[in-house]
Amino acid sequence: MTDWHSYDPAQGHSLRHDPLNAIVAPRPIGWISTVSNNGVHNLAPYSFFNLFNYKPPIIGFCSLGEKDSLANVRETGEFVWNLATRELAEAMNTSSAMVPIQVDEFELANLEALPSDKVRPSRVAASPVQFECVVTQIIQLKAQDGMRLPAWLVLGEAVAIHINRQLIKDGVYQTAKAHPILRGGGPADYFEIGEEQLFTLERPGN
Repeated sequence: MTDWHSYDPAQGHSLRHDPLNAIVAPRPIGWISTVSNNGVHNLAPYSFFNLFNYKPPIIGFCSLGEKDSLANVRETGEFVWNLATRELAEAMNTSSAMVPIQVDEFELANLEALPSDKVRPSRVAASPVQFECVVTQIIQLKAQDGMRLPAWLVLGEAVAIHINRQLIKDGVYQTAKAHPILRGGGPADYFEIGEEQLFTLERPGN
């Protein structure tokens, strides 16, 4: 018989650390670069991030609180997603620091910025994959009672995608070859994707 730890989220989980982001894990990292109308560059990782549509490609990240990235996408309507890899993990973590708005996280993390083709925000030159995105929606989340939450889902259409050709074999992108990192639970847990995690399943009827 299963011994369940059950709780009402509104009443608290009664554990040492919230299990929610450890259960829905590991999560892809939204390493988002933006720029303000004044030309101040920003780079920040978001653990609430994912792909939501194929054609056109729509990706989204959620800002918990009104952070610089949110302010910038409201101003300019553009952002870039940069793939975070094991090689770039420390730089990604450095870019998460809470610093004044005038601080350029590219410089803070000692990262080279690469001009984008179709949007104003720069790309992380060392990242092997980047999506240049135009904002399609900014949605403030609501609770079941209709109360507006201090959380905003930013959705954007990828209008230009850049992939290091070394990650493509026989026309197929090799997910593990980039060694992407993903956010786990707890205050500091991350996971790296490697070939040893690979297994395949064919869809029924294919």
